[in-house]
Amino acid sequence: MTPNAPQITFGPAPLSIESVIALAERRAEPALDTDPQWRARIDRGAAIVDGLLDREGQIYGITTGYGDSCVTTIPLSQVEALPRQLYTFHGCGLGRYLEPEAARAVLAARLQSLCQGVSGVRFALLERLQACLQEDLLPRIPEEGSVGASGDLTPLSYVAAMLCGEREVIWRGEVRTAADAHAELGWEPLTLRPKEPLALMNGTAVMTALACQAFSRAEYLLELATRVTALNMAALRGNSNHFEARLFAAKPHPGQARVAAWLREDLQTELEAPQQRLQDRYSLRCAPHVLGVLADSLGWLRGFIEIELNSANDNPLIDPDTGDVMHGGHFYGGHIAFAMDSLKTLTANVADLLDRQLALLVDTRYNHGLPSNLSGAPTERAMINHGFKAVQIGASAWAAEALKGTMPASVFSRSTECHNQDKVSMGTIAARDALRVLELTEQVAAAALLAGLQGVHLRGDPLPAPLAEMVDTLREDFAPVVEDRALDGELRLCLDRIRTRHWALYE
Repeated sequence: MTPNAPQITFGPAPLSIESVIALAERRAEPALDTDPQWRARIDRGAAIVDGLLDREGQIYGITTGYGDSCVTTIPLSQVEALPRQLYTFHGCGLGRYLEPEAARAVLAARLQSLCQGVSGVRFALLERLQACLQEDLLPRIPEEGSVGASGDLTPLSYVAAMLCGEREVIWRGEVRTAADAHAELGWEPLTLRPKEPLALMNGTAVMTALACQAFSRAEYLLELATRVTALNMAALRGNSNHFEARLFAAKPHPGQARVAAWLREDLQTELEAPQQRLQDRYSLRCAPHVLGVLADSLGWLRGFIEIELNSANDNPLIDPDTGDVMHGGHFYGGHIAFAMDSLKTLTANVADLLDRQLALLVDTRYNHGLPSNLSGAPTERAMINHGFKAVQIGASAWAAEALKGTMPASVFSRSTECHNQDKVSMGTIAARDALRVLELTEQVAAAALLAGLQGVHLRGDPLPAPLAEMVDTLREDFAPVVEDRALDGELRLCLDRIRTRHWALYE
């Protein structure tokens, strides 16, 4: 945990994407709201469930089987055994395991949903989830196995099982059994009450957590891609008049105009070099129009994600004021699915843009006098040096894979679970896809950034202040390429800098 970390409070007030990311990155401490009325409301919902059981009321997933088995009545003698059955038979996830940052985001998303007070769980369950975040006890969650309705059943079963002292966890940086970790913490594993496994599992916490991560990375990528474009404009002696304010007042998409303003800030100065063309090629001239689509989409993407984050998205819901049991379908992750399918396309277009800029930089037909492949070798060694030739090939491969990954997942609904779940969202697959496309696009951005850095070094023109400061910072890690060298280590370092938002870019 970061020393003197700020506190993020779970309760009736909404959380932001930034709060989830701060918790995921251990830059903030979790706390539960101390309002006694809110706490009493949580426990009142759990008491209503107990009261319904005493009256032998019929409640889905409590006194009935799950899914299409809702027509099967569970005798009261078996009600206490049913919760363990739910998380046990859903223990079939495969694929890679979520990284610790993602697992923390999952716990935060599930906790915030239960804090809405209509899930019929004990306050003690919220306390244990908060304690897991505080102590960094993390479920080991396989990525694959959710169709996004009824929520993220299979991956979230690993949260429920962990709370009960079962399966594997990440504890103090190691894979351990949940039972061992509980013993070291001095915790008694929970025995889930009848509504609690559904409340934990029958929701959208995994897709929402991954969507928060994807949004945060995309937001930074937008600024980085703008700065890379400015650097490449300087290296290619592009025409900064393409970004004039009057032009963008005539087509006033606000995000697009913001990108153009950032480029003006980076490029319009008395040090500007002569332009090589009246009209630059589209990957330079239309950069605000490409990046602007992402910029203008961030607002509604945030809305979709944060509403889902701050929603009750399990089933059934319990009204703690009236005692009504409301059966519905809030576990359906359609908004997250659409947001993430859209983000894939928005992000892949950034990869394509930067890949095209890099292709201009290395090609003597289009780079206005820079050496072939941006080689910095002296004349006597130029014939055996190849500079950024292979980096450009790699960037093309990463961009192609990013573009390939834009196939929407949300249209691939499959009828599952004996045709009870006959229309599903695929939101978790869409979110995982979005993160993969972002990963590939960040790789393209790293390549384009290092190539742009090489380009301005070779050009030798004085740079405007914002770019000069960026170059000075970059030079602390990345030396000019004079003689060919393997650049994979530097690309990986650059990626690490991107993923930790190392460079402050625009206000």
